[in-house]
Amino acid sequence: MTTEKLPDWVPASGVRLRLAGVHFDAVRVHGVRGEAVLHHLVRATGGRPGPVVRERWRGRWTYFLIPPGSSREHPWPPGAVCFGPCARDQYVGVPAADGNTYPLSWRAGPPAVGEFVDPELLFAVVTAQLCLSPEGRAGGS
Repeated sequence: MTTEKLPDWVPASGVRLRLAGVHFDAVRVHGVRGEAVLHHLVRATGGRPGPVVRERWRGRWTYFLIPPGSSREHPWPPGAVCFGPCARDQYVGVPAADGNTYPLSWRAGPPAVGEFVDPELLFAVVTAQLCLSPEGRAGGS
């Protein structure tokens, strides 16, 4: 467990659903593309990309938690699903810092108070990952 103070939206145990747009917005990317985005963020941030939640069941989704309201600042490409303030409630599962949190886990450790994934950096990496074909040309997926 981290020695830094955890945000109040991180549960003490297990997993809790949190309303997106209140404490954070989230950008969800599927499978190996989500892992690739995380890999590039880890390298770009010296190993501390901010709060990233991985779902290890079925979809293998990766959720990147960004400051509340910031998901609206970018035209996210297809394949990146945003959870934030909108007409209908959207919830994101948040695991505790340690213990049994299956099927969710923190991919880079639980966040400290005020820590988020940088939305501009995330947008750049997500766009590069989702808008390039395997041959490296724009437009494919």
